[in-house]
Amino acid sequence: MGTMDVHFEIHNKVSDLPNTIFDKVEAEILELAEGKDDIIGASVSLEELAKGETPHRYQARLLVYARPDNVVAVEKADGPEQALKGAVDAVVRQVRERREKLK
Repeated sequence: MGTMDVHFEIHNKVSDLPNTIFDKVEAEILELAEGKDDIIGASVSLEELAKGETPHRYQARLLVYARPDNVVAVEKADGPEQALKGAVDAVVRQVRERREKLK
């Protein structure tokens, strides 16, 4: 199975934000899947948290559909890009650690 078979879902709940910031997330997941057959898809969501105590705080959730178990990371940050970057970094770390264990 190649990287062409990786399916992406994007759920952007932040207005006035170009979907192009999700291109970086997709590129990093495709790079992680390169030459491997464990990753079959990913779902990424981004939302602004409630305006109450945490105005302009964002939460990104990245779920990577992988074999044998899915990998998920949730990151909160002051900016949408930082939240996405944190979630991607956490998923990449988890996938690499899991691959090492399975060797």
